[in-house]
Amino acid sequence: MSGKVLAILLGLVAVLGAAGMWYLQVFYYYERVTPGGFVVQTQAGARPVEAANVRAIDATSSPIRFRACFDTPLSTDLEALSYVDAVPLNAPFWFDCFDAEEIGDRLADGSARAFLGRKNVAYGVDRIVAITDDGRGFVWHQLNNCGEVAYDGTQIGEDCPPREDFE
Repeated sequence: MSGKVLAILLGLVAVLGAAGMWYLQVFYYYERVTPGGFVVQTQAGARPVEAANVRAIDATSSPIRFRACFDTPLSTDLEALSYVDAVPLNAPFWFDCFDAEEIGDRLADGSARAFLGRKNVAYGVDRIVAITDDGRGFVWHQLNNCGEVAYDGTQIGEDCPPREDFE
């Protein structure tokens, strides 16, 4: 086999491998889901969030791949504990109702507020619910302090729940 043929063959294998990896990350593992409902944590306890037109996706490959969009009559002035470190994670381009950059900008300018929806929905992962002043809601999962420590290899402190309590 000549060097040119071998180089073309290696290039073709690399392109096919990259295309396959892209497909797996963007499409294959995601599926549309119907979540059971959302809550925000208030000082009085969990409060259900009225949600209509819910669209949601999830993937079994990672606990932080959950994303949802919905309409709600709730406003941003809920008496809830604000989750100040909420940073929306990107969604696949085909899930067009969830624009992480826009949500992040709205959280920064105050036209949206993010709340803790559920702590430890998976080990070290919290569910975040953001509500905008125009009645749109967004949900995503993000690592909490225990998750960040657990996944970067640092010693887990006593304030984190036992890992064996989660599947």
